[in-house]
Amino acid sequence: MPDYQTITLALGRPVSVLTLNRPARLNAINKRMLEELQDALDRVEADPAVGVLVVKGAGGNFSSGFDLKEQMEARPSGHDQWRTILDRDFDAVTRFWSLRKPTIAAVNGYCLAGGCELALCCDITIAAEDAVFGEPELKFGAGIVVMILPWLVGPKRAKEIILTGGDRIAAREAFDMGLVNRVVPAAEVEETAMAMARRIAVIDPNLVQETKRAINRTFEIMGLGQALKEALDIDLGIEGVGSVDKQRFMEIARKEGLRAAIAWRDARFEKP
Repeated sequence: MPDYQTITLALGRPVSVLTLNRPARLNAINKRMLEELQDALDRVEADPAVGVLVVKGAGGNFSSGFDLKEQMEARPSGHDQWRTILDRDFDAVTRFWSLRKPTIAAVNGYCLAGGCELALCCDITIAAEDAVFGEPELKFGAGIVVMILPWLVGPKRAKEIILTGGDRIAAREAFDMGLVNRVVPAAEVEETAMAMARRIAVIDPNLVQETKRAINRTFEIMGLGQALKEALDIDLGIEGVGSVDKQRFMEIARKEGLRAAIAWRDARFEKP
């Protein structure tokens, strides 16, 4: 097994467990993690004894999203640089949707932005009672990398969440709108996900994989793949030019740190 730095992979048979493992950064998804995720998913895909993959986060949180600190330090600019970044982000996150084998997200704590999109791209999502979902990107001038939310909750809900930068969606509310399958006590979220994975793994794997393909194919016919790609192109236009809000956010982050930038971001919005 490779010496991963940002994830761990317990290649169990028939259920494997992939852990996002940057707890000090709330499992923020950086370039190294994206590369390691792709490698781990290649291994899961290639192992015929693996029937189901469970995905979780270390340290009590699922993921805070794509790593803004890494972006702040790298200072990407222009369409060419952003195309490379966004394609890498998009391909790794949507891989959980397109993987032949079922994927189950076990979500504790924060599940935001790109981390939320990753959890939603999994076939089944189990949420702890303490889980918090959201898409805060527009609040700091960024676009949405994987625009899958409207496909799950419809345009009205998706517009409200995304356009307001909603990032305080409690687990029960997420359940009510169809973002998650079950809500359980925090101490039970991983075992609930594992129990469901073991139940699926009993079924003939070819039958499971072909049935997942049939369900996904329905959404492909409806245009999901094309819609996600075109939304990514729109996001490229946003990031390639760079919004005034994003420029100011990054300026504060570089001078005073991310905590100060987030405080500036949040202070701009009235409390409900």
